[in-house]
Amino acid sequence: MFYREAGQFKTSYQADGQIFPIRQDRLALGATLIVAVVALPLLASPYMLSAILIPFLIFALAALGLNILTGYAGQLSLGTAAFMAVGAFASYNFILRIPGIPVLLAFVLGGLCAAMVGIAFGLPSLRIRGFYLAASTLATQFFVVWCLTKIGWLTNYSSSGVITAQKMEILGYAFDTPARKYLLVLFVVAIMALLAKNMVRSNVGRSWMAIRDMDVAAEVIGFRPLRTKLMAFAVSSFYCGVAGALYAFAYLGTVEPEAYNLDLSFRILFMIIIGGVGSILGSFLGSAFIVLLPVFLNILAHGLGLPTSVASNLELMVFGALIIFFLIVEPHGLARLWQIGKEKLRLWPFPH
Repeated sequence: MFYREAGQFKTSYQADGQIFPIRQDRLALGATLIVAVVALPLLASPYMLSAILIPFLIFALAALGLNILTGYAGQLSLGTAAFMAVGAFASYNFILRIPGIPVLLAFVLGGLCAAMVGIAFGLPSLRIRGFYLAASTLATQFFVVWCLTKIGWLTNYSSSGVITAQKMEILGYAFDTPARKYLLVLFVVAIMALLAKNMVRSNVGRSWMAIRDMDVAAEVIGFRPLRTKLMAFAVSSFYCGVAGALYAFAYLGTVEPEAYNLDLSFRILFMIIIGGVGSILGSFLGSAFIVLLPVFLNILAHGLGLPTSVASNLELMVFGALIIFFLIVEPHGLARLWQIGKEKLRLWPFPH
């Protein structure tokens, strides 16, 4: 049964003589979960799972962490890759030095280590903001990579600084195939995305947005700026730390500190700019766009017979042009375009 209410089409079901509406977006979410959990592991090739879907989910989680800090709390950060590195190497050391520790618990502890580093480097946020805060978080990037390179204990005294992530086993079940790794990453990302969605709707999320919009007014009405900002740094760094652990264990396998370089931090920043700042959905849309765009550009370059050097430069030019386009034309990114498209489809073909 379909009916129209407040300009939106909804479905409903009847039980005990009463009508209970169900939003269509919830039906779409359920269909998406069915496709992601059932169809993709069965139909997608191992290459698509390991080279496209797994990094898409991992980068979406990292972009979600950055979006919490930058989009909701208004604190610009350029050290996302550093927090990912802390989570990855901390998880590696927990599994290495504590026999029998569960993999998921090691990921959580790695995220907590990243949260503590985020709190430490988020302390200057009470006094500085904007470009100067970005420079402060940029120092985090270089400091963490330097520590991972110079302190041998963190890499188990590897001469090259390269570590090999341990196998992922949960209750004796090994996640050693692309499909199994994909399902594990999907489970972790779905749970954390749901927690983030509820968090930004709570008092914590409202305090972040109050600090973002006008911190002086937020302090006057009772919000504590230091506590609010440090909580945003902690939660954001925790998400990035878990994403970094998944990046090492489910995607790369063999990791070096330079894998979490400044280029990765900028790539995740581009994801939230293109996807939409201050949007949970925008983190996923931006991640999908950044992951899939090089694939399409590579296919286009080969189809046009362009040299490899031209193709790589074309990717950089397209990235730069898209960032300028979204900052000027649609600052809210792909998430806003998706919302506009849904509203038009709900009213079509009767816009009046």
